[in-house]
Amino acid sequence: MIKSVFITGTEGNTGKSVISLGLINMILGKARKVGFFKPVISKRNSQQKDEHINTIISHFDLPISYEESYALTWQEATRHMESEGEGEMIDIIIRKYKNLEAQYDFIVVEGTDYRGEGGAFEFELNAQIAKNLRAPAIAVISGEGRSTAQIVNTVLTTLNKFEAREISVLAVVVNKVQQASLSDVRALLERQLPTETLLAVIPADKALRNPSMREVHEKLDGRLLFGSEQLTNRVDHFVTGAMQVPNFLNYLKENVLIVTPGDRGDIVISALQANLSSSYPKVAGIILTAGYEPEEPITRLIEGLQTVVPIIAVSTGTFETSNIVGSIRSRITAMDLKKIELAIETFNTHVDLSELDKRIITFIPSSGLTPRMFQYQITSRAKADKKHIVLPEGTDERILKAAARLIKQDIVELTLLGVPEEINAVIQRHDIDLDLADIKVVNPATDSHYHEYVETLYQLRKNKNVNMEMARDLMTDVSYFGTMMVYKGYADGMVSGAVHTTQHTIRPALQFIRTRPGISVVSSVFFMCLPDRVSVFGDCAVNPNPTAEQLAEIAISSAESSMKFGIEPRVAMLSYSSGASGEGEEVEKVRKATEIVKVRRPDLMVEGPIQYDAAVDAAVGSSKMPGSEVAGRASVLIFPDLNTGNNTYKAVQRETGALAIGPMLQGLNKPVNDLSRGCTVDDVFNTVIITAIQCQEIV
Repeated sequence: MIKSVFITGTEGNTGKSVISLGLINMILGKARKVGFFKPVISKRNSQQKDEHINTIISHFDLPISYEESYALTWQEATRHMESEGEGEMIDIIIRKYKNLEAQYDFIVVEGTDYRGEGGAFEFELNAQIAKNLRAPAIAVISGEGRSTAQIVNTVLTTLNKFEAREISVLAVVVNKVQQASLSDVRALLERQLPTETLLAVIPADKALRNPSMREVHEKLDGRLLFGSEQLTNRVDHFVTGAMQVPNFLNYLKENVLIVTPGDRGDIVISALQANLSSSYPKVAGIILTAGYEPEEPITRLIEGLQTVVPIIAVSTGTFETSNIVGSIRSRITAMDLKKIELAIETFNTHVDLSELDKRIITFIPSSGLTPRMFQYQITSRAKADKKHIVLPEGTDERILKAAARLIKQDIVELTLLGVPEEINAVIQRHDIDLDLADIKVVNPATDSHYHEYVETLYQLRKNKNVNMEMARDLMTDVSYFGTMMVYKGYADGMVSGAVHTTQHTIRPALQFIRTRPGISVVSSVFFMCLPDRVSVFGDCAVNPNPTAEQLAEIAISSAESSMKFGIEPRVAMLSYSSGASGEGEEVEKVRKATEIVKVRRPDLMVEGPIQYDAAVDAAVGSSKMPGSEVAGRASVLIFPDLNTGNNTYKAVQRETGALAIGPMLQGLNKPVNDLSRGCTVDDVFNTVIITAIQCQEIV
């Protein structure tokens, strides 16, 4: 069973609150702890609370605080978009949601209210939230003011938009459909919707659509003179009382709101009498305009009546007041128990509850992982079991800025190598928010472990013609010193390469940390955080021209790395041809490597040789390699040589704006990872995190 469902409209006033109330009521019969989460709320004023959240929490007595139930106000979301971009905003939403996910059995998530002018932006925002939370959507579409053809077209267009963004739609609810169109809308959509998408068609109901006198009172911000006990009266019509009484009485309809100047005592009295008469329809309430209130005799008469409808005095004129009343959109509030009960009854009547329940239980979420969720997950994993990472290049500005972020977020413990005074000078020069008291700083030349490390290196390498003097000299090198810290257990892992070459960084690791049993080749992967997925690219940093056997080992190591980081491995062995279509030495190497992988790891989904486009594009994959379980869906892409891999990852990174995390080295007994000399602060930050996770795997 999935842990959440995302309820979203496609425009304002679709009536999605009815669906939220009904779904929570249904889930509460099956799950003990149910949460409610609205990622972005409409309130611009931080002093105000979102009325819908209050309604949900109070009515169902959910064990969740108001502050837990949302991530950002609309104002905060806009500010994040303008300063940090969408990414930071999504990160905040994911963190808030994940806190709830750990506490509740099921969470109903509700999208934005579409109260601004950017409908297209809000749709994209809701789509991104649903995708990052991996929650199937219930799409709520309004049929109000639409013909049958327009409703069907809107539904199909909405489904196409969700499909294009790879978001599963659990159900489509078409709300507020005119009674005469119900059967036609249902019949046409049942023929055209995918079988896996549940359909519900709900008729328009004025009891849900029209406002109560309480809502009118709140919207007009007037003074309530009488009738506080009848503020739940529903307003189905309104009329302006500006004519003579006999004519006025002819315009009364059931549940009518009368808007009249405050000095028209005759209209007020006749309206109250009509409300008491069995010959006239019920009056919902009276609005007195223009700042006038009834004169004393009229007030005394009203006070003597046993039943008085709400009478509200406002300062605005009759015409302006009528316009405001006409624009009121009803909302279901915590105090309106009748509407809440009607909303739940409406949901239960028009939604196939048993079928919806079955689909929630059996729904299998996409195995894909969004970049933002991937980054959240790896950060959380690193925090859960903090490791100690050594950073040999302690005077590099990028290293220090990344170190500041890592310490501030309490992700790892750090040791910087270098002269403390020199490191501190860089911190001061670049105004980096890093206190050296929070980390360990080690100068290799003066460290108390220096002689111990020299002796260990000599013993390990004396058979390779390394004498004691050479060992002393090598141990002043930060790469050797940092690697020895890892080897001896004084640090769990090392990240270097911002200043030093790849060879300089990994040579010590190859010399005495060495490879794990059963591994003959050290290789690397990049986690490519593309706009809509995370892919694993290997090997793009270490092996210039691997043999078929080495290529197979790289593929297996990369698949295992993929699994360790929560990405289902579907391995594509890349070449310039797909299947049996090509010939040549390089194609045969990939073909042979693929066969080796299949023999050694029959549990892995692997395809090769296959071209890049056939591996990642569903349409091309089904055309070139029909029936393949990898083609078009590859998550692990293995390049035939370093030239191809390195150029491809950099091309994809630059052209798509993808974040490339890595390279992460595979096959060593303890984690040592290499940075590019062109790395950014983000690169350092993320590489330290994946190194820390690798350390957690070392027993």
